Amino acid sequence: MIKLKSFTSLAILGMLSGGISNTLQAQITGSNSQLDGRQNTITTAVPFLMITPEARGGGMGDVGVALPNDPFALHWNVAKLPFNERKGGVGLSYTPWLRSLVPDISLAYMSGYGKINERSAIAGSLRFFSLGSIQFTDQFGTSLGNYNPSELAVDLGYASKLSEHFSLGIAFRYVRSDLAGAFNQSQAGVQAGNAFAGDIAAYYNNKTRIKYEGNRYNLNYGFGAAITNIGSKISYTSQQFQNFIPINLRIGGYGQIEIDKYNTIALAVDFNKLLVPTNPRYLKKTNGFDSIGSNGRPIVGEGMDSDVPIIQGMIQSFYDAPGGFREEMREINISTGVEYWYDKQFALRTGFFYENPFKGNRKFLTFGAGFRFNVFGIDLSYLVPIETRNPLERTLRFSLLFDIDAFASQNKDNNNNPLPEN
Repeated sequence: MIKLKSFTSLAILGMLSGGISNTLQAQITGSNSQLDGRQNTITTAVPFLMITPEARGGGMGDVGVALPNDPFALHWNVAKLPFNERKGGVGLSYTPWLRSLVPDISLAYMSGYGKINERSAIAGSLRFFSLGSIQFTDQFGTSLGNYNPSELAVDLGYASKLSEHFSLGIAFRYVRSDLAGAFNQSQAGVQAGNAFAGDIAAYYNNKTRIKYEGNRYNLNYGFGAAITNIGSKISYTSQQFQNFIPINLRIGGYGQIEIDKYNTIALAVDFNKLLVPTNPRYLKKTNGFDSIGSNGRPIVGEGMDSDVPIIQGMIQSFYDAPGGFREEMREINISTGVEYWYDKQFALRTGFFYENPFKGNRKFLTFGAGFRFNVFGIDLSYLVPIETRNPLERTLRFSLLFDIDAFASQNKDNNNNPLPEN
């Protein structure tokens, strides 16, 4: 009776109508009373923060923590900013999302940065996630109107070099998730969720020359680490259901070899782990329902209670999985990508993303291309799932980049003087 365009919206609207099932409540709040003993996917609120918003990293299997010369560094690793070759840049990106399911979910992203000096830089970004259209009805099926739920995040970041090759960065983020609008038919007081978060990041970049079979090649390499979305829990009601946002640890490396004057090839790899509690396994009654303790909560049989403060949740995320160390290792996602450049103007990319079958089972190949012109560039990427009938199939990303340095040079003569106005 309710036409929905997203799973999260389904959960929130269920709370509005009072008819949400226990299973659905468990999936949105992080409880997991329906585990089959194997599947144990970690769920959080506002998962759009983890969607790759730009096409270069998206074409390389969703890597980015160590990729150099990145105008979208604020998403991946804010500490990369001082190492960008240009003094400033702006990037615009658009991603139609879940196109095999619905036609009107999309992610739009705008990011810009500027160098303060040779050692430090600042950046800002705006991310807007449209979840399509929802038709609200009453219990008789009468339409109460339509609403377009949406989520957004506003970021501001700063990074500085501590040495010639090493930098640190921080970022601050405001997140708003408005899934129900003014349509409120419950006593729970459903409202838009708000959260504040931050990132801490580090980056190392260096160059060297290597010798192979009598030939010397330039090697540019880097390593990055970032903990993103460290922040408050988010709630859609004034009474209950506080959810972790996707606090994430990302570590990775990048290496690029200059084959000759015109050709370069690079390899990148990222490792990701959510720093939020893993769902425990609860004790069961003979009828299959959860055993409830004196505090009114399900009794944990294996693992640890997931309803904990933020910092405690981040720490215990390394050892709280019911399946022990083996399950903890399953929670690490791996992204790897290859990038080829010709004359720094044309790029081809491919990559692979792997998530354990018991933790979500996302596996896909990616392909991409990039073009660089005088004052702007274009990146495109396409996602190909390993399995058929995957909701991620047909995912396209488009990014448009603007070089502030090149724009400025267009307005100067050969002596670096401003050109006269017409």
